[in-house]
Amino acid sequence: MDNIKEDKQNQPQENKQVNLQPEELPPDVTTPEAATPPTRQPITEEVPPIYVENKSKYLIIAIAVFLFSGIFFVLARTFLKPKPKEPVSLVYWGLWDPPQVMKPLIEKYQKEHPHVTIKYELKDAKDRYREKLLARSQRGIGPDIFRYHNTWIPEIKQILSYAPADVVSEKEFRKTFYPVQQKDLIIDGKIYGIPLQIDGLVLIYNEDILNAAGIKTPPASWEEVLDVVKKTTVKNQKGEIITSGMAIGTAGNVEHFSDLFLLMLYQNGVSLEKIGSADGADTLASYRKFAEPPDDIWNENMPNSILAFAQGKVAMIIAPSWEVLVIKSLNPELKVRTAPVPQIPGSKPLSLASYWVEGVSRQSKNQKEAWKFLQWLSKKENLTTLYENQAKIRLFGAPYSRIDLAPQLLQNPYLSAIAKQAEYFISTYGISRTYDNGLNDEIIQYLENAINAAAQGVDYQDAVNTAQKGIEQVFKKYNIE
Repeated sequence: MDNIKEDKQNQPQENKQVNLQPEELPPDVTTPEAATPPTRQPITEEVPPIYVENKSKYLIIAIAVFLFSGIFFVLARTFLKPKPKEPVSLVYWGLWDPPQVMKPLIEKYQKEHPHVTIKYELKDAKDRYREKLLARSQRGIGPDIFRYHNTWIPEIKQILSYAPADVVSEKEFRKTFYPVQQKDLIIDGKIYGIPLQIDGLVLIYNEDILNAAGIKTPPASWEEVLDVVKKTTVKNQKGEIITSGMAIGTAGNVEHFSDLFLLMLYQNGVSLEKIGSADGADTLASYRKFAEPPDDIWNENMPNSILAFAQGKVAMIIAPSWEVLVIKSLNPELKVRTAPVPQIPGSKPLSLASYWVEGVSRQSKNQKEAWKFLQWLSKKENLTTLYENQAKIRLFGAPYSRIDLAPQLLQNPYLSAIAKQAEYFISTYGISRTYDNGLNDEIIQYLENAINAAAQGVDYQDAVNTAQKGIEQVFKKYNIE
């Protein structure tokens, strides 16, 4: 700040003393002493009243302010209120979950978002669902929201939209869902689906059979599997299998045989596209060994593995956790438990994922509203409600997709294995029971051919070489590098 200097020259000069002389009195004015004082006149006017403030004017002002405020409020509501949102109608194609499961959640969302109407339609995955989804979407008459398998992206990528970043951020997605879901659904920084569940391969075992053989805990490694199957397999005098230790080694009567074989391949460090390697041939030999005499514990003469397990004819199977629902529906009294799949000692733990995802169509006119609904549906409290609704109509709901809900599954005798394995699930093609009539089913056919060829005496290496050639053609068909 600048200093301000006083200007002494402009200061006023001191006043000089001046002797003032009184003016001379006029000659007709006498001195004060001689003057006669005037006579005091009596006061005759009325005393003015004391002033009282007129308060009525404040009342008038208050009324005016009130009226003005009311008029302003009415005008503001009329001209400044936000325009009502345009009505939005969404069609949602679902699988597995009937309307009574989804209806309470949809109604809750519509109550919170009155401008949105959601029509839920339950579809049959076995009724050429994927093909219908593609065909109708490409003609512009498909659903806004639909469910698809985590392995289907190469088959339906032309109709998939990605989530707006301001609705579903990559950071929040990675914080919420498991690594396998991050890898499957985040492509080039874009999110192509919201998972409401997680599932994959688990070891399903008959507790009574294991206990009868003196086995208190299920096998955690493949070495332990070999010991358990010897103790639990029962044959008659003819060498025919009465009770099997495990359903494994064949293709035709082992449900999810492709998943099981792929599990062994990946645990041995062999990816699907390298199945023709020497390690691939060794893995096929290991798989087939369980069904080859004289030490076979399973063979082509056994019934379907799920039916055999429900009948108490097999001690262990490897399948997704949802197969427990099928088994318990066939035999409610059976003591069924699950455990993580056996591992190779010293190797990084690994199991295969198989789960369903909610996606949004690229042809939808209301993509952002659809993504908002899915983001809302995946919130913790809503997933909990979804599970509870599912558990009202069956033994248990779909395992939670959210990492922060895993502790709620750890005490469940059927789903604890999922919670324990979810962090190390991986995805691959060739997964069974997706009913895609495409990528998965075509690969499964080549895997089945390899297993059957080996059963007929074809050299293991030749069998996997043929499989690799076929799989390469499938990959090329679906532009998979």
